[in-house]
Amino acid sequence: MSDDAEYEGMNAARTRRTRIVAWVVIVSLILVGGGSTVLALIFG
Repeated sequence: MSDDAEYEGMNAARTRRTRIVAWVVIVSLILVGGGSTVLALIFG
């Protein structure tokens, strides 16, 4: 298992990318949820 050091950077990049995607999904769910609530109140 001497190749572990070779893949260390890729693992960190994948973890960072996963966190970015997770935050984008969370923010978009909040925005879409808030937007649909506002539309429901307006057009009720």
